[in-house]
Order: sequence, then C-alpha cells, then structure tokens
Amino acid sequence: MIAKVRERLAVGKQAAQRFDRQRFNLRRLSEPEVREQYQTEITNRFAALENLSDDDDVDRTCENIKQNIKTSVKQSLRLHELKQNKPRFNEECLGFLNQRKQAKMQWIQDPR
Repeated sequence: MIAKVRERLAVGKQAAQRFDRQRFNLRRLSEPEVREQYQTEITNRFAALENLSDDDDVDRTCENIKQNIKTSVKQSLRLHELKQNKPRFNEECLGFLNQRKQAKMQWIQDPR
C-alpha cells in the first residue's frame, strides 16, 4: 500500500515538472502578419547581437541568443493558453464523503 502511494506521488511530481516550461502559441505563425512581425523582430535582435564584440564567452553568446529568441516569441506569438479542466471533486462529492465517514463511524460504534 505504501509503495503504491509513493509511486503515485513520484508520477505526480514528474508530471508537474514536465509542464513548468512556457509553451508558445506556434499556430499564430500561420498568420502572415504575425509571421512578418516575428521575422522582423528576430532580424533586428540578431543585428543588434552582431554589433556586440566577439570577445565574449561562447556560453554568454549562446545565452544571449536564447534570450533574444524567447523575448521575440513572447512579444509576437504570446503564450499558449491551456484549457482549464473542471474540478472533479466538488461540494457534492464532499457531502457524500462526509456521509460515508459518519456511517462508518456509526457502524464502528454500534456494529449490531
């Protein structure tokens, strides 16, 4: 029993870690205006990167490129909105759970 609970907790943690990343709405790239806006932003940002000195560290340059791409995507494509699921455990379920607990406690006190 304890192993099953630990396994379920581990799976839950993995699923939570998987969705920490930001997801962008890439479908907007099919729209011509958005695609042109994204292309101009990227070209402008990379043109600004070319003006920087070449003496910088390779890791720093790579990080700058990543950051420029992320900011351009955020501005032109926006984040992908995840659909909200309906909560499955509501007040009605809570009421049934309380009734079950009361019936169980009553049965334990007076088993007949």
